[in-house]
Amino acid sequence: MSQQAKQWGAILVMIALFAMIAFVTNLCSPMAVIVKNQFGASNLESQIGNYGNFIAYLVMGIPSGMLIKRYGYKKTALLALLVGILGIFVQWMSGWESMANFAFAVYLVGAFIAGFCMCMLNTVVNPMLNILGGGGNKGNQLIQTGGVFNSAAAVAVYILMGAMIGDAAKATVSDAEPALFIAGGIFIVAFFVILFTHIEEPAQPVVKKKAVKDSHSAFSFRHFRLGILAIFLYMGLEVGTPTYILQYLTASPDAATPGLGMDANIVGQLVAVYWLMMLIGRFVGSSIGGKVSSKAMITVVATAAIVLVGFGMFAPEAWRVNIPGIDWANVNLIWAEVPVGILAFILVGLCTSVMWGGIFNLAVEGLGKYTAIASGAFMTMVFGCAVMVAIQAWVADITASYMMSYWVVIGCAAYILFYALVGSKNVNTDIPTSEDDYPDLRNVA
Repeated sequence: MSQQAKQWGAILVMIALFAMIAFVTNLCSPMAVIVKNQFGASNLESQIGNYGNFIAYLVMGIPSGMLIKRYGYKKTALLALLVGILGIFVQWMSGWESMANFAFAVYLVGAFIAGFCMCMLNTVVNPMLNILGGGGNKGNQLIQTGGVFNSAAAVAVYILMGAMIGDAAKATVSDAEPALFIAGGIFIVAFFVILFTHIEEPAQPVVKKKAVKDSHSAFSFRHFRLGILAIFLYMGLEVGTPTYILQYLTASPDAATPGLGMDANIVGQLVAVYWLMMLIGRFVGSSIGGKVSSKAMITVVATAAIVLVGFGMFAPEAWRVNIPGIDWANVNLIWAEVPVGILAFILVGLCTSVMWGGIFNLAVEGLGKYTAIASGAFMTMVFGCAVMVAIQAWVADITASYMMSYWVVIGCAAYILFYALVGSKNVNTDIPTSEDDYPDLRNVA
């Protein structure tokens, strides 16, 4: 097999893993409907799957990088898939009649284990696609291409789960069994495909004692430190925007934090369009990623996000527009009248679509031997979703306005713009990034 063929084989495997990450991660949101019904959970408790998933990133991010450094990308991916199979199995167990008394706890454990898998796979996929593309624009293009399949898998989950859940008031874990079986089956197939696929990956440095200890790390690079903060805040921008569209449209007009009091089912279908915008944006990003630098791409979309969110906050509520929604269960369009500002918020999905890959590409550029550990540290920042969404909720509470809470989103976008323009520059080019730059000096007189 030619070198080029081997490389394309590795690229296809990494893109498939990118899609798998979205499929399993996005099971948590529709599963919340089941958790709420079957276990009698509150709205806060029903999101326990998402909490477990994000906390797993915080715990497993840096260890994932260490696994790659010690065992390489392929072995780490195989281990991640085994962990994923276990996580899916445990979640399935929560629907067993024999587990009825412990079902909620079992489901949480399963979500947490699955989160470990997602973190490990993310730590593998992002740097491998960047490396296989040769870094720079091509590396960013491959990450954006992976993002297209990631978003497509996310949309597929909502279609599949919407069809299986049907009546939310009667939903149980057993209704979701086909989706869990599909996820587990994908993991098993992927394990054997990767096991027998030759993946050309960068050689990991041999661990050896040195007379001169490496005094640097990934955190020695300013652009990396600023980059992981950018991805922390990006999670608030990506998730906070649609989360509080949902809250605003469904809240009662006479609530402590008033909204429009729209039907929750219709609103959910409208908000789903935000994720469809991310799919479209990633498709466009993958098409132009090889020609447009990550810096230019992030600069444009961060600026656009600030403009769209600002318009959405201050556009008069009386300005109305009909926007489409997606009925995932029946796979058809619906139309609903909402304030024009909501349309602006939904369009932010086009902006957030390319931010993850672009920020990662900028943050690890020039890190050399520190890339594996850097990727692990990068993944821990996914926890920013829980933190920033909570801060936005706090702002909504103290101002009694969902619209004012979007100042948090604007702040996130403004920092990302700063990072693209200023913070992403590598000012530490004097730091050695090759393993050979620190020779073994034990035998030197």
